[in-house]
Amino acid sequence: MMRNGDTRDERTVSVENSSYRWGYIVLAYGILASAAYRGLLRHESSWDLFALVIASGVVTTLYQARLRVLSRRWAVAAVAAIALAALLAAGIGLTR
Repeated sequence: MMRNGDTRDERTVSVENSSYRWGYIVLAYGILASAAYRGLLRHESSWDLFALVIASGVVTTLYQARLRVLSRRWAVAAVAAIALAALLAAGIGLTR
């Protein structure tokens, strides 16, 4: 437990960042689940919730890009995920 005047070490910062990661994961997937529920069961539009999830991903990606921590492997995975999502969306759109 830290007292007033104690300095923060690398472990403290690492644990804080890890907790923020877990919080973001819970929030993002919770919003996606809520959007799916609204869309599939209540037949309501959920674009506002999808926009929140997408915007949060864009913000983190831009921040990491600005600090130059993204790799070529990350870029390949991101392009593959975008292509797969586009194909899936097109397939869903064509079946309706």
